[in-house]
Amino acid sequence: MIKVQELSKLFGTKRAVDEISFSVERGEVLGFLGPNGAGKSTTMRMITGFIPPSSGTVTVGGFDVVEQAIAARRLIGYLPENAPAYTDMTVYGFLNFTAEIRGLRGDAKKKAVHRVVGTCFLEPVLHQSIETLSKGYRHRTCFAQSIIHDPDVLILDEPTDGLDPNQKHEIRQLIRRMGEKKAIIFSTHILEEVDAACTRAIIIDRGKIVANGTPHQLRSKSEWAGAVTLRVTGISAAAINERMAQLSAVKRTAILREDATSVTARVFPKPNVNGVLAGSIADAAQGWRIEELHTEEGRLDEVFRSITMPDTATEEKK
Repeated sequence: MIKVQELSKLFGTKRAVDEISFSVERGEVLGFLGPNGAGKSTTMRMITGFIPPSSGTVTVGGFDVVEQAIAARRLIGYLPENAPAYTDMTVYGFLNFTAEIRGLRGDAKKKAVHRVVGTCFLEPVLHQSIETLSKGYRHRTCFAQSIIHDPDVLILDEPTDGLDPNQKHEIRQLIRRMGEKKAIIFSTHILEEVDAACTRAIIIDRGKIVANGTPHQLRSKSEWAGAVTLRVTGISAAAINERMAQLSAVKRTAILREDATSVTARVFPKPNVNGVLAGSIADAAQGWRIEELHTEEGRLDEVFRSITMPDTATEEKK
């Protein structure tokens, strides 16, 4: 549904997006991650045809967004950054207006407006002017316009920005449900949303794609993936470090806590150990009084930092 090939955008001498390529199929929800200024919003604007690329191509549903702009845009629902809207309109008036722009008339328009009002929980503010709305309701109103024509492709720039925790949950669930039949890209700074709503995620940094995979695949890149945390009583930290250093699967051991009765340590595996570390540690700890032993999952925040801020990640490990 979405195909991006060697896409670049220059603003003067600054290369905001640098020859990136990826595709999104129907039934996929792609999370677009990256630090501020990484090129996320610029990429999304080029996909929607809002700004032209400096080089490269984007097709949506087989239509080139530059050469066949109207045909491509008919397939797209777009929630831009900062949720722009006509603030002097009421919510109801704005949704009717956007429905008409999308070519909906009569009963089809009424049904579309009714559907998105219910979907986005807008009933309490339906006849209120947009300029008087809270940030959350304003954002939901703009989200509603993006889905009013039931598009095949959704491009959502920070779709949960300004929402309270319950509203965030509802929007994530909605995105996941819609993603079963649509192709969706949404940018986010909230890493938990990747697990909550995405089937795949891309990390972009300084205009380049630096990671692309399912949430599980990205977590597997974490140093935490397969690490083992254990708490032992009656054994010194030095003894734990010495015993763990003898195991071929161990990369390093970090002492997390030491008091008069117990020591808590985290043992990190070498690459490609494939989940055998816990068994190796249990065998090596014969005779120890183990109060706790569990395997950690990989952490997306650690992967994100290690990719986008490698120097900082290195310092943290030290």
